Amino acid sequence: MARLDPAVRAELPDRAFAYIDSAGRRRLPLHDPAHVRNALARFGQVHFEDDEARERARMRLLTAAKRFRIVPVGFIAGQLRSERASPARVDPSGKLPSGFVTMLMTDIEGSTALVHRLGERYRELIDDVWGLLRRAVADAGGHEVEARADEFFGCFEDARGAVDAAVAMQRDLGSRLWPESLDVRVRIGIHSGYPTSTATNYIGVDVHTTARICGVGHGGQIVASANAREGAQIPASDGVRFRRLGSYRLRGIPDEVVLYQITASGLRTRFPPLRTS
Repeated sequence: MARLDPAVRAELPDRAFAYIDSAGRRRLPLHDPAHVRNALARFGQVHFEDDEARERARMRLLTAAKRFRIVPVGFIAGQLRSERASPARVDPSGKLPSGFVTMLMTDIEGSTALVHRLGERYRELIDDVWGLLRRAVADAGGHEVEARADEFFGCFEDARGAVDAAVAMQRDLGSRLWPESLDVRVRIGIHSGYPTSTATNYIGVDVHTTARICGVGHGGQIVASANAREGAQIPASDGVRFRRLGSYRLRGIPDEVVLYQITASGLRTRFPPLRTS
């Protein structure tokens, strides 16, 4: 497309650009549909000063695409390919990866009933479950973010590691003999995105999306977003499948999210409809 005339470019407000660097240079104009499409195509060619600047520009660009009813499928796929070629960076503390990461969250189905049945012994059950989850995350090259109440949060530098960990978790949980013949089932949600890192945790819409995906599943089920599916790139011969469940509105998430159920040998395959309202 034709480049912006310098005079026209100068008259545009700052909000008409996805990225403004520290020197005041304005890049990736997005004031009309044609320029938004051009910005989506050129995003990967721009050098950003840091991850925060890149994320701000990405969000402004996606917001503009939504405003002009442009579905940025190619842009998202390109971002995923780029991040697979350039693994997520580990923060200076050596604990949590930053940039494009895959998050895995779990919670125990029917935990309240288990508490009433076990009383003080529930603490032992949780310790056993957390030990199993931690081993699966570590074996798949992931990192534990936090564990509290009946919930567990792990992260991975690549989506494939998260999928491998989730499958291992469900296989181990399904084969474990629990005290008093208890049926302990864990729901798992997986999502890939750009969460904001704090000293010891993550914040942002991608974290909330992961939590919501986990919450709509059932015990024994692994539910993943389209981002996680694209990031994992699992070959058909691998034995792991992503079965499309549909597009869903998740509480507190502005846009519909396409969800998949991960299936593999040794895992349950039949579940009730997702727990969405």
